[in-house]
Amino acid sequence: MKRLIMAVIAAALGSGSAEAAVSGYYDSVEQIGVILGSSEVADAVHQAPIGAISNTGTRKDGAKEWTIRVQECDLKVYLIPVLPDGPGKTTYRLDIPGSCE
Repeated sequence: MKRLIMAVIAAALGSGSAEAAVSGYYDSVEQIGVILGSSEVADAVHQAPIGAISNTGTRKDGAKEWTIRVQECDLKVYLIPVLPDGPGKTTYRLDIPGSCE
């Protein structure tokens, strides 16, 4: 019985850490979703159709740099990670320092 209780506790503790980790695929889906769902990005590109969206690096403060290509403009936006208070996924706050002219 004691072994069964220990196994249940170990399984419960082990599953908590697995749930906290988000794969790179789902993290990038989260980031792209923030960008594409932003009315501020739509305004910054003047509602132009998107030709490409690429992760192009990381800013010195850790913000993830994305470049959105629309017609003749490459708009750089930054996603600042917002860590959860406990187990959970990282969300992102958008920083748009410019716009297309």
